[in-house]
Parts: sequence; structure tokens; C-alpha cells
Amino acid sequence: MDLPIPQLDHVCTLFVELAPIREMGIGRAGQRRIIPITGGQVEGSRIAGRILNLGADWQTVFESGMAELNTRYAMETHDGAVIEVVNFGYRHGPSDVMEAVARGEDVDPSRYYMRTHARLETGDTRYEWVNRTLFVGVGARQKQSVKIDLYAIG
Repeated sequence: MDLPIPQLDHVCTLFVELAPIREMGIGRAGQRRIIPITGGQVEGSRIAGRILNLGADWQTVFESGMAELNTRYAMETHDGAVIEVVNFGYRHGPSDVMEAVARGEDVDPSRYYMRTHARLETGDTRYEWVNRTLFVGVGARQKQSVKIDLYAIG
């Protein structure tokens, strides 16, 4: 018996606004930094609303230049549900491309890799389905924000 091939269903696009990076210095694994999440928008057919002004991305940038992304924040849907987002991923690419991203330049996201896996959670019964669904994201870093297309794995 063949196993089903997973399907991806676009749930929403996250436009996450960021405060300036707070450098922590070199930690055990690499350069540590915190990027506060200050707001944003959620647009999609299954989830829409706004990113709340709380949470952060706790990053480690390794010697190779790869950034390990580790975020925790929340959104409020257009109809009042609060959904927690825990997102983990990697961002890397050629050094010249990543230097341009770091300068805040508008870089074509196909020139570097930014992928995440996310867990969403809520107590609101209207969105209970997010508690039992796995998500993957494709992202792009912009000067003061991140854009992530979030997909449910079916």
C-alpha cells in the first residue's frame, strides 16, 4: 500500500514587522541576536487579522553565515481569536546575497533559502483545526519586516 503524498494548502501570508536587531554577542553556537516582533498583518483565505506587538525571533548566526530562526509570537484574527505561532527555520545563501539582505536591500527571495516549520495553537474552537495541523513556511527578509507564506501540510 502506497502512502499518500502530502499536499500543501496556502493558509495565509504573514507580514511581520520588526524592531531593530539587539545583538547579544557570541554564544556557545554562534552570534546570538534578538529581533523583537512589533506587529504586522495576516492575509489569507483561512486566517486573516493582525500580528500582535509581542514576541521575538531569537536567532543564532553560525560561522557559515546560516541563521537559525526561532520565533514565538501571536496573531489576532479578524474575528477575535488569538493564535500563538512558534516558528523554527533556517535562512542561508551565497555570502554576497546574504550581505545584501543584512543591509536591508530588496533581494529576490529565490536567491536564498528561508524555510520554516510552524506550530500554531489556540483555545478558540473556531480555529481548533490549527492545533492538529503542521505548517511549513517560505519566507523573505526585508529591511524592517519578514514576509512568510504559511502552508498547512495535508
